[in-house]
Amino acid sequence: MAARRSRSATADDVQDPHGAAEAGMRLEAAIGGEVRAFRRKLGMTVSALARMAGLSTGMLSKIENGVTSPSLTTLQALARALNVPVTALFRRSEEVRDATYVAAGQGLTIERRGTRAGHRYQLLGHSVGKRLAVEPYLITLTEESEVFPVFQHAGLEFLYMLEGRVVYRHGDKTYTLGAGDSLFFDADAPHGPEELLELPIRFVCVITYLREAEA
Repeated sequence: MAARRSRSATADDVQDPHGAAEAGMRLEAAIGGEVRAFRRKLGMTVSALARMAGLSTGMLSKIENGVTSPSLTTLQALARALNVPVTALFRRSEEVRDATYVAAGQGLTIERRGTRAGHRYQLLGHSVGKRLAVEPYLITLTEESEVFPVFQHAGLEFLYMLEGRVVYRHGDKTYTLGAGDSLFFDADAPHGPEELLELPIRFVCVITYLREAEA
């Protein structure tokens, strides 16, 4: 059984030769980008850095453009010449690049503070592990309510109208918004829909704010 599993794993590796190659290309590009960024930050030319690291100008150019994979010895020489730790050259390759895909109509329906009947909030994605939080929503208003929510929170907010018409309040001002209109504002002022003029109303709302640093 063990031998059979070993053969299967090897076969799987052979069947997907592009995965490892693409990962290597991404790593080379990330390292090259860091070398270039550090060099430019120091105001050094390619020839100057190549000379200090004991490399040819052509080789350094290939490294910076992600064309070739530098050896550990070469990375150490570059790090010494740039006066940075070797690990700094791998920084960009270790960053998490998250993405969220939401199919039409599949946004996560949530309840927000102040939500009333006929007000539907669908979360379309969220940032992961970032200090800057970004929350995109699709908001649908289908019924009038006696009391409309007044929101107030930290950060910035952007609205883009897709359908319907609404009078939207921000602080001491109101804005009549229709399809194609947008509104961008500081969210720490009281805000929210004040009068529903034409139902249904649908708009995209993007909220951004800084997460509190962990203690």
